Amino acid sequence: MGFAAELRERTRPDHRTAQHLGYFDALLAGRLDRDGYAALPEQLSFVYRTLEEAADVMRADPVAGPFVTDAVHRLPSLTADLEFLHGPDWAARATPNPATLEYRARLREVAFTWPAGYVAHHYTRYLGDLSGGQVMLRAVRRSFGFTEDGVRFFLFPDVEPGAYKENYRRLLDEVPWDPAERQRFLDEVSLAYRLNTAMLAELGRAVLPEAAA
Repeated sequence: MGFAAELRERTRPDHRTAQHLGYFDALLAGRLDRDGYAALPEQLSFVYRTLEEAADVMRADPVAGPFVTDAVHRLPSLTADLEFLHGPDWAARATPNPATLEYRARLREVAFTWPAGYVAHHYTRYLGDLSGGQVMLRAVRRSFGFTEDGVRFFLFPDVEPGAYKENYRRLLDEVPWDPAERQRFLDEVSLAYRLNTAMLAELGRAVLPEAAA
């Protein structure tokens, strides 16, 4: 089994947990209003701003650098979506939730100085956007009728998903980490999933106070 396949198997339970949150259930069922949906890109904007700042540091690293792909960066799309959803002054009113702050703090701790840590968080975010994010795209379009404005976060006009994922798996299989570093990487991926799940659970409590997130 290659390292990419091992990673996929090891993180399958973490991925399932993230899929069964009150917020996602409400989104997929069309039970969110516009503000409830807009809360998601707002919180994600804080995460991606930090992760994509780290990309500028890591792009020169011999191992992490090949994972840096500007075409998948999400902050420009999130900014466009939030300007559409909340107006041009959205950033002055946006506030990260406590779980988002914890997520961002971990990114600042590891993604700027530890190549494997950067890749761990890169993997959990962008591969998820290209896979499960497309399910959310269809749900949001059904609920609000958005075509591009409001859902640009989920659109990757300059990326062919199949080729991107195949290259990503190749890069993972070729990483030169020893067994100890691979285990640290796997642990960080699991932590990234937990941080994301906590952020989404808190988001669900904020916009669905009557539901268990």
